[in-house]
Amino acid sequence: MIDRFLAFLKDLPGGAVVANDDRDNPRVAVAALMIHLMDADGLRLDAEAERLRAALTGLFGVTDGELESLVEAGEKADAEAVDLYAFTSVVKRHLDREARAELVGILWDVVYADGERHELEDNLVWRIAEHIGVDSRERVELRRRPARAAGASGD
Repeated sequence: MIDRFLAFLKDLPGGAVVANDDRDNPRVAVAALMIHLMDADGLRLDAEAERLRAALTGLFGVTDGELESLVEAGEKADAEAVDLYAFTSVVKRHLDREARAELVGILWDVVYADGERHELEDNLVWRIAEHIGVDSRERVELRRRPARAAGASGD
């Protein structure tokens, strides 16, 4: 299942190059959501930044230069956005239900990169999941694996 999801994401429009107009680029939308989540608790830790970069590299198969462009585009988009809808609507339009659920699992990986779950991060994943059509039960299930890996409670 994850292999199919990764192959799907690598074939998304926007390719390896980040375009000047990124409003409908699912790669930039995913990067912006991850960056917004990473910064939700007010701390940008190295472990979170490394997990974000690893996730983007794994999802999109980008090279170092492409990764930097994607992260920069995601940071710019996040800084200019007034709400999550700018990104979640793009994700919902371009990813099928299964891929959106996988994205929520990856968001939990970013949350637990520092070993704990902050209430603001939890709330943000909940809002993203709701916006992209991943129900509460599935969101909680997706949280359990990274929580166990971090040695934290998944409840």
